[in-house]
Amino acid sequence: MYVRPQTIEEATAALSAGDAMAISGGTDVFPAHVGRPIARPLVDLSGIAALKGMSETPDAFRFGAATSWSAIARADLPPAFDGLRAAAREVGSIQIQNRGTIAGNLCNASPAADGVPPLLTLDASVELASEKGKRVLPLSAFITGYRRTALQRGEIVTAVIVPKPAASACSAFVKLGARRYLVISILMAAAVIEKDAQGRIARAAVAVGAASPVAQRLVDLERALEGLEGGRKPSSLVAPHHLAGLSPIDDVRATAQYRLEAAIAVVGEALDSAAGVP
Repeated sequence: MYVRPQTIEEATAALSAGDAMAISGGTDVFPAHVGRPIARPLVDLSGIAALKGMSETPDAFRFGAATSWSAIARADLPPAFDGLRAAAREVGSIQIQNRGTIAGNLCNASPAADGVPPLLTLDASVELASEKGKRVLPLSAFITGYRRTALQRGEIVTAVIVPKPAASACSAFVKLGARRYLVISILMAAAVIEKDAQGRIARAAVAVGAASPVAQRLVDLERALEGLEGGRKPSSLVAPHHLAGLSPIDDVRATAQYRLEAAIAVVGEALDSAAGVP
């Protein structure tokens, strides 16, 4: 069965009726079924206009669930979103970026999902809808483990919501891979830095992906960076004990030890870039 609803209500009704799978861009679903049929019914969300586009309220930026990575990469957003826009340009190829969506990247819940670390540093939340109504979860609570989310039966992601960052906030995203394009991350890091009037770091947010089942904020490092003088490189503070929450694995792309060693450099580069320190 294949249905293409035109409204959120039609979509949640179709998903509640059976063991259906929601798709939009399909850039994660279809490659996962190469050589075998998709046995579950498909509910194609790409025809729902309410799930597309970006908007701004006095308190937040709202990204419709079906907003493409290409649209995000081109969007006129404050410097706090530079890391997210950089990540958007790293998602597969241009063709994938044109079809892949912000919510699809989250729902796939891959440890190497490029969109997750920058959204974590932006304190993003995920808006969910079902026939029972709507609810909002922090992104950190939405992705619950390797390929697992808090989505319930009959529920879809309708938007990603980011509270308005401080005017001084700047961000960066750094991806380590075996080649420049079309590569799954060996490791990646995102950072947001806010500075006070004297140029000191007032707030820092740092997240690392592809080094644990779910991308992680480095809370101890964030605290250590607060108050750092403007002329000092944030990378000078990054130490192995700040990575204690990570749990990388050995796989075909890299060893766990390599990832931990590389994380020092990748996190440092993201922080220095966000802080505007050469």
